[in-house]
Amino acid sequence: MLEIAVMKAEHIDGVLLVEEACFHIAWTKADFKREINENKMAIYRVALVDGKVVGYAGMWHVVNEGQITNVAVLPEYRRCGIGDAIIEEFIKIAKEHEMIGITLEVKISNMPAQKLYTKYGFKPEGFRKNYYKDTNEDAVIMWKYFENYEGYNKV
Repeated sequence: MLEIAVMKAEHIDGVLLVEEACFHIAWTKADFKREINENKMAIYRVALVDGKVVGYAGMWHVVNEGQITNVAVLPEYRRCGIGDAIIEEFIKIAKEHEMIGITLEVKISNMPAQKLYTKYGFKPEGFRKNYYKDTNEDAVIMWKYFENYEGYNKV
């Protein structure tokens, strides 16, 4: 059974396995400890299936917006609704914190992720040239603005 939970120190070893399976340049144990213990802007969640970490994501609450820092799901658990559950959780959190919207970067070649984000109302707003250091690939900057944001209809 799928559960989305607050990331805690005891999840980090499982998160590292997800990180290494998904990214060429992986964050370290120290990076994740710093995020969950010291970064006051950080909001991290893990996706658990029968207690096993199968995915995770992070978001920073920066002033009045959310910045998704990373989303990762083990390859064998993709297309099972885990990405949906994570994005839905972050949208809920952002609304609870009265953020105006959420932004993220995604590899220009990562069409499955772009489709997922588009499904939840994210729209491409720009690009970052050679953003990903491991591949020198460009990033698509995507935004989802919430309807309660007074500039929403002007964007």
